[in-house]
Amino acid sequence: METVGAAQPVPRPGLRERKKQRTRDALLRAALDLFTDRGYERTTVDDIAEAVDVSQRTFFRYFASKEDAVFFAPRLAESHFTEAVRARPPHEPPLEALRRAVLESWHTIGEAIEQVVPLELHLRTYRVIESTPALLAAHLGRSAELEERIARIIAEREGLDVEADPRPRLLVAVFSAVIRVTERKWSVGDEVSTEAMRELTAAYLDQVGPALLGNWRTG
Repeated sequence: METVGAAQPVPRPGLRERKKQRTRDALLRAALDLFTDRGYERTTVDDIAEAVDVSQRTFFRYFASKEDAVFFAPRLAESHFTEAVRARPPHEPPLEALRRAVLESWHTIGEAIEQVVPLELHLRTYRVIESTPALLAAHLGRSAELEERIARIIAEREGLDVEADPRPRLLVAVFSAVIRVTERKWSVGDEVSTEAMRELTAAYLDQVGPALLGNWRTG
């Protein structure tokens, strides 16, 4: 007898879908390899397609642009972090929830990224983003959008109106600033690893003032 509510195995993608995923991943890896070796602006879509022996048209089936390829893996990381924040226990103070979400989701974020590109290549791509004005501008814009999503999640879990109470947005802005400083510090360092990034993040978050660590709820 089948148990009610039992977890069902995730069906394996069909052959056609697996071939599409392999093509996408090959294009993504080729793009990031070229961006990190040659530079983003000096790499064309034709260069990427040629590296995988496909047409330019095939590239555009999977990615809207070169920029879309650059931010494919960061989108995975953002999605995992967002879900990690949603999953934090409700009794945790807001800053603690964010801190634990980012530090404890590091492993699953790494696993998700490694399913599409080597983690070391993903981390080196951040240096390309930092050194390319157009990509850095896009990265900061994406960060602002992520901040708003997280601020609304924090407001909801604390029972606050995000439009009337400034604390969720202020908290997330401070948290994001710490992450930004961490990224910049890490991007000019010698060690390219998730553990180095995680340790930097933890060290910088630990320096955030205690006023933000408390429980906001009055009830």
